[in-house]
Amino acid sequence: MYLTYQRGALHDLPDAPEAYDTVLARVAEEALERVTEDGNLERPGCVLDVGDTSLGVTSLLALAFRRSGGALEHLAEPVRRSLAFHLRERVYVHDNPGYPNLRVRDSGVPYARYSLGDGEHPLGDWPSTVWALLQAVNILDAADGLLGAAQRAALTELARGYWRRLTEITFFNPQDATNQAIGCVVAGLMLARHLPAAPGAAVRATAMELYERQVRARRLPDRGALLPAEHGGAYDNNYGPISLSFLAQAHRVSGEEVFATDGDEIARYIDARLSSGGYDVGGPRYSEQHCGFEAVLGLRYFSRRVHADLGRYLGDTRWARHAAGPDGALDGHFAFMLVWQTQDPPGWHRAPREGAVRHQLRRDGVSVSFDDRLTPAVVEAGRTVLLPAAVSRQHGIGPAEDGFLLTRPFGRVRVRDAAAAPGLTAKLVTKPVVTRVGDLVHTRSLYVTDGGRLWLVVAVDRRPGAPYLLAGLPYATAHGDRLAKLRHAAGVDFAVKGLRHTTDGALVLGGMAVVGAAGLRLTTPDFPGTDGTAYFNSPTTIGLTQEQAAFRLAADPRGFGNPDEGWRHITATTALEAPAVPQGPDGLHLFAVRYGPAATAAEPFEPSFDVEGADLVVRAEEFTAVVGPPSGDHAGEPTLRLRGR
Repeated sequence: MYLTYQRGALHDLPDAPEAYDTVLARVAEEALERVTEDGNLERPGCVLDVGDTSLGVTSLLALAFRRSGGALEHLAEPVRRSLAFHLRERVYVHDNPGYPNLRVRDSGVPYARYSLGDGEHPLGDWPSTVWALLQAVNILDAADGLLGAAQRAALTELARGYWRRLTEITFFNPQDATNQAIGCVVAGLMLARHLPAAPGAAVRATAMELYERQVRARRLPDRGALLPAEHGGAYDNNYGPISLSFLAQAHRVSGEEVFATDGDEIARYIDARLSSGGYDVGGPRYSEQHCGFEAVLGLRYFSRRVHADLGRYLGDTRWARHAAGPDGALDGHFAFMLVWQTQDPPGWHRAPREGAVRHQLRRDGVSVSFDDRLTPAVVEAGRTVLLPAAVSRQHGIGPAEDGFLLTRPFGRVRVRDAAAAPGLTAKLVTKPVVTRVGDLVHTRSLYVTDGGRLWLVVAVDRRPGAPYLLAGLPYATAHGDRLAKLRHAAGVDFAVKGLRHTTDGALVLGGMAVVGAAGLRLTTPDFPGTDGTAYFNSPTTIGLTQEQAAFRLAADPRGFGNPDEGWRHITATTALEAPAVPQGPDGLHLFAVRYGPAATAAEPFEPSFDVEGADLVVRAEEFTAVVGPPSGDHAGEPTLRLRGR
């Protein structure tokens, strides 16, 4: 099963002016074939997200006219006719029955509808009005030589009405979807430029106040960053990059530094989340649905600002430039993002961000992205990704005993980064954790990579029993330019594209080989069980993506719930498990696993471990690492020395 929404790196899309001219030429051709006698440019069959879509296509035709310097005279009449259609047929002033978010009833102030029928999905009217306002101001930006005075005045007045509806007549951001809220702020900033001085200044001031009070003041923390709240969560990998695009446009049109500062923070956060190959998972609305063209402006703009290769982000490149229906037909929804892309200078920053990053270890094709508790969230090597495995409703990659993960910190989590020639990068994470019975245990997790392989060594205070290392959930591998989910064939065996054993006991997962110093085993959830839907990669969930499984267990499976919460309801997953290294140093359980390209499966992996004073010395094929004690240095910070061999 392909992860259909992650089809290619967004920086692979051509972004020269000529490329956009080609796109706009195709848009104009399709629009001129579609436009009805009365000026309707809506996609046939569109019933949701429809109130702004004709206006969006109109804005693209206006953009094409403007970029041609007026040479495309045949576009002028369709622009005026389609604008007249919107002004006549798609402006609503009577309240939508059932709409719950009004502050003033029967105001007569205009708005756009998410669905055209009275009382049909009225909750979507607020964002549809934001989108309609954004389409309107883009047309106003291109109005010179295109619109007559009367039509231009009517559109300006409508835009003012939309702004009043969003900021006075209804509650602001009623869906708790901050990408929509930032879009509204952008719309206000752009509208202000088309108004006389006094009312324009008032609109701009309101937009800035809303951003400060309703967006910035409500940001949520995750992985050391403050992020726009999205449907109750701190980040969503579909809407987060869309918010970044809105912040880029806000900075472009206003010059206000706050938008650049906040965008920089989100951009660095996204960079740390993304695997080396551009994969990400998680969010309160979608887990694996990635946007495409909507993200290009923000990722490109801020890649240059923070000097990071954000364009590796795997997006939906089927929709490379604009929204489209299931049949691929042009849709005007989100047309403003294409308009803004053409106005932003081309060029991505394509090199990885330099310097150590607390929540990521990355070199070349290997990466570990850590969650807020410094537990691996995504591991990538050999163009294959592992997710945290689940056992007894706990998710993570790390040591476990008796079905209980020793990854939840009970105190300060500390990190030390190191680098050494030739091309070695390492991160040491120390955690105080509690066991099932409440004992305090110290763990030290060492991650070392040379850009092709990843070594993971974990030291845990010695305890009774037989702890083991939960080394990850085999999940997806690159297949051409897309990710394909690793699939079971039967029982614990994977399909041909999935997992196989090698003669020396290594496991090959797609393009990744995994080998444990003390062996490695693959386990699958017990089945049948009392609740088969609570297992992932069991016989009842074969073929499901993480997102699909999560939505099955979410409070609202229709897409308005939180799939991350649903995923946390997973009882157990297929998991790689490594036993402790036999005869480890006194007082310690040691675990060692190597991840790398499938071609390295046959390479021997025989690390050695010694204790020198209070230090643990780890020797592997390419490096020697000296790991300090859990107590750390004089300030309690961990110590790590790394050298190549």
